[in-house]
Amino acid sequence: MPARPDQPSFDFGEVIDDPEDPIDDPDDNVSDSPGTVPGLTAESGADPALHVVRVRPDQPAIAKLFDYSVPPSMSDQVRVGTMVRIALHGRRVGGWVVADHVEPPAGVTLQPLAKVTGWGPPPALFNLADWAAWRWAGRPASLLRTASPERAIRTVARPDTGRRAPATIVATDELHQLAAEALASAVSTVRLAPNTDPYPILMAAAARGPILVVGPVAATMRRLAIRVRRAGLDVALMPDDWAAARGGGVSVFGTRSAAWAPIESPSAIIVLDEHDESLQQEQAPTWHARDVLVERARRLGVPCVLISPMPSLEAQSLGPVLVPSRSSERAGWPILDVIDRRDSPPGEGLFSERFVAAVRSGGRIICVLNRKGRSRLTGCGTCGALATCERCSSSVTQDDDGTFVCVTCAAQRPPVCITCGGTRMRNLRAGVTRVREELEALAREPVAEFTSESNFGAAGTGTRIIIGTEAVLHHVHDASVVAFLDFDQELLAPRYRASEEALALLVRASRVLGAREQGGRLLVQTRLPDHEVIQSALHADPSRLSASDAARRQLLGYPPQRALASISGASASAWIDALGVVDGVEVRGPSDGRWLLRSENHSVLCDAIAAVPRPPGRVRIEVDPLRV
Repeated sequence: MPARPDQPSFDFGEVIDDPEDPIDDPDDNVSDSPGTVPGLTAESGADPALHVVRVRPDQPAIAKLFDYSVPPSMSDQVRVGTMVRIALHGRRVGGWVVADHVEPPAGVTLQPLAKVTGWGPPPALFNLADWAAWRWAGRPASLLRTASPERAIRTVARPDTGRRAPATIVATDELHQLAAEALASAVSTVRLAPNTDPYPILMAAAARGPILVVGPVAATMRRLAIRVRRAGLDVALMPDDWAAARGGGVSVFGTRSAAWAPIESPSAIIVLDEHDESLQQEQAPTWHARDVLVERARRLGVPCVLISPMPSLEAQSLGPVLVPSRSSERAGWPILDVIDRRDSPPGEGLFSERFVAAVRSGGRIICVLNRKGRSRLTGCGTCGALATCERCSSSVTQDDDGTFVCVTCAAQRPPVCITCGGTRMRNLRAGVTRVREELEALAREPVAEFTSESNFGAAGTGTRIIIGTEAVLHHVHDASVVAFLDFDQELLAPRYRASEEALALLVRASRVLGAREQGGRLLVQTRLPDHEVIQSALHADPSRLSASDAARRQLLGYPPQRALASISGASASAWIDALGVVDGVEVRGPSDGRWLLRSENHSVLCDAIAAVPRPPGRVRIEVDPLRV
């Protein structure tokens, strides 16, 4: 609730954001006496002045709401959204007040609230959490945890009514026009090249009032927040500034979880890089920040602007796509060199002549190969048989010490051919460890290896050449050359979103290199030079991919043309049996222990999922799965 003009702050009687008072009390496992409140049962007649609230327990497995009485000493501290402690099944648990001054239930003895913890999410987020729980087949409590502060918030400051005027922003007329058109629509997508600064659009939106901005990269959001603050506006950076965001009157910036930030009345909502997969929650419920924010903006009646260099098909289906001029969009992409490997001689390996020339020309070089270890595919040098697992016949990889490890059952064995017993093995598909050794021999200088497990710290790798998985593109921020050694692996990945994911890699590499005028070069080695992903990057025109990908998904029945859900886990079979036959829902599977549900829209699909009781055991329901 907004602060009153005569109230300096919302105060629960203690300091703001108390680090010594975590939300989970250490003594909460101590058994509580159930207790009764005299005069609260229906038999004795309800007190008309009794203060009763409805509480949602912070227990995702419990969907029921419970009524509690509010002791007089706490009455002025409790409102919808307040975080409290309650006695439930012999112990204290956290919870949220979801309704205030409710009618006491007849014939039930109410227990009092055990404690007022502090401020929680604003009331609007409770309805949004209920919707998201239906949309992604989860529990509201797990979503409200994301919307709540990490520590108890006792006091929320009143917003400063004397807001400073923002500094004048210098931007092109084209960006001003794009911002004006975007803010005039309920939902719109602005296609900006990878190296085009979105800051002018943010400031144009902030001129209307506080804004909510969400993006996938924490460092980027922090830099943008600092720039907006230096322009004269108050900014809260989530999750550290939760209390400031709850108080109101400030613009809020953050990553995925900031989709649930406690800003009550933003003038606009902006999603940066809406195509990025990290905006979707990996744990169930698998909610997507973009879709949560679009729904949130709809409920608030404010514009939602999606910004991306390669708008997803889901974003394109929500509203108009606004595109800059061809010249400005090309300027925001680096130079792309496509190395056609179709006529490469046998034995040339991953190092083409043009790549070798780039390595020897100087400058910092990043090589990307999404294969960890020494080898991802090995064959016998004597009989030619592929190395497979003797237990389950799956393919094996080779660790740094030479041991074969099964990709399916993780069984290990020495590098010996199970067909002929030979020990001379051939590396048919090298990983980054083996390629690093070969690259060091080629360049005659140290080469660093970087994967998701690497940690070089602030000092960096200390080498001119780096090879690694795509994780290197998130940790190294400048280079003169970025080379994808085997891009066909990305283009031909067995996933319906493989093309979008491949183009997203090129977008990320483009930001490492900078704009075209900076002279960085993006090298892509491929045997598919005419693929729409490569042509989209080559011509700085992502619509080339969108057109073909939309037709392909329409034919195959994939999102956004159809709604999709994945069911897996030990009790998935029992869940599917309980689902039965539902009109409008197609069930496919099982395949690798997973079933797929398809429907024409999310309304039918989510209603069908919500109607199925959960069987005992683990069931993972993933709505809008990315990896199919």
